[in-house]
Amino acid sequence: MSQKRILVTGASGCIGHYISETLIQNTNHELFLLVRNPNKLQVNTQFRPGVTVLQGDMQDIKHFADLLSTIDVAVLTATAWGGENTYDINVNKTLELLILLDPERCQQVIYFSTASVLDNKNQPLKEAGEIGTDYIGSKYQCLHEKEKLVIAPKITTVFPTLVLGGDANKPYSHLTSGIQEVTKYINLIRFLQADGSFHFIHGQDIATVVEYLIENPPQTQEQRKLVLGQTGLYVNQAIEEVCDYLGKKIYFRIPLSISLANLIIAVFRIQMAAWDRFCMNYRHFTYKNAVNPASFGLPNYCATMSDVLKISGVPRKK
Repeated sequence: MSQKRILVTGASGCIGHYISETLIQNTNHELFLLVRNPNKLQVNTQFRPGVTVLQGDMQDIKHFADLLSTIDVAVLTATAWGGENTYDINVNKTLELLILLDPERCQQVIYFSTASVLDNKNQPLKEAGEIGTDYIGSKYQCLHEKEKLVIAPKITTVFPTLVLGGDANKPYSHLTSGIQEVTKYINLIRFLQADGSFHFIHGQDIATVVEYLIENPPQTQEQRKLVLGQTGLYVNQAIEEVCDYLGKKIYFRIPLSISLANLIIAVFRIQMAAWDRFCMNYRHFTYKNAVNPASFGLPNYCATMSDVLKISGVPRKK
């Protein structure tokens, strides 16, 4: 396994932590971890030589031009989730970074998008570009803009579905921080039935896939667009699995219809953003051929709702 020079942006984020830790512990590659605040990076960067923490911001990416021209693999997880700099960081600065890589030298870019910009046939979802939040709209725009670059044939775009993760040494994802909350309301939720479906993926499983892709770059353009997720779950199925784990019986279920939800929104004059309303009506956020470690013959860390609850520290009830 030849040694590569690997850049990871957004190394102090939830996904960035898992990827950095996995690459430090499992590989001998020379790693450059770009973070705004090194104090937020909780992984052991002294675990072995060859790990450099770079303090910097995507806004100032040009300061790293000399280094970027020597990078063999770039893993781009850095993202702005909202606010006035969202488009600048998620589109302009990301494109600037891609242009600063040497297309002759760089073997692969693993670029993190989001599954929210795709429809269930894995094609760009036009509503994401038209009415998506700043975060989703910027990811949609970058998806199209990066295809015009010289380095485009070497970009592997990954589209994570709902991301789980976080522990004592890693920041929690938005989803994981809400799991304890959901279990509090299970006595009510178990009697509701909803039409919808989704995938989830844990940060540890994302890191396993990224490590695999670094060692085994996709050979065709079709293989360079990967939705990251465990097998799709129907909402009702997920509720049943959670109830089973928590030892809660389901005696009956009341269907929650979209028309009822729309009526409640109208009666109570609830302000909903266009994107939220679209998602509520769209409901099925499942995709074709979602990949996870098992897709490459590797063990999954978190594949079921029981795994999710166990890893999130929810005790199992008999």
